[in-house]
Amino acid sequence: MALDLSMFGRFAVTFKKNDIMFCEHEPGDTFYLIQSGRVQIVKIMGDVEKIIDILYPGEILGEMAILEEAPRSASAIALDQVTALEFNRENFEVLMQGNPQIALKLLKLFTKRIYDQKRRFMILTLDDVQARVADVFLMLGETQTNADSNKDERAFNTTIDDIAHWAGMSPDKCRQVLNHFSTQRRIEIYPDKIIVKNMNDFARFVTSKRKAKVE
Repeated sequence: MALDLSMFGRFAVTFKKNDIMFCEHEPGDTFYLIQSGRVQIVKIMGDVEKIIDILYPGEILGEMAILEEAPRSASAIALDQVTALEFNRENFEVLMQGNPQIALKLLKLFTKRIYDQKRRFMILTLDDVQARVADVFLMLGETQTNADSNKDERAFNTTIDDIAHWAGMSPDKCRQVLNHFSTQRRIEIYPDKIIVKNMNDFARFVTSKRKAKVE
């Protein structure tokens, strides 16, 4: 989603590599729109710090501070030198009133970001590593706009590293899980894609693990 925010250059801020942009649980009154660099989002789950997302230019972080006046739900760390536009409630209201088209695009982006964050968090709440990997494929399937929802077999142009990132585990552990699924003939692994043979099978598997966790 391309946004022309050149007029808001006075709100630009820069973070050095490894700078902490904000910390989990602290009060928040600003959000950021990344212009360059990558930002890592981490959250403490139990006693373990887990990477829940990596954001790129054009993406937003910290928006709940504006929408809900809530404490930070995770920490943000600059992976590179990061340049971002920093908005607080006051200048965000100026943006909303002065440029309705940009405001509408930002609100749509907020909505998508909130859904994506909740969906990825659902994956990380699963204790079973196989269920986590299966749920990643279900999440990816939900974003396939041109896919036939009635077709059980789906192809995903993704890598093992990407799957590991979304599942919150090391690439080696993810590779073990994928190889296990492959021996069960539930997936086929290729250099440039992974084919899930039966998405409904994965959906039933993940649902059963999620129910077992609740019980």
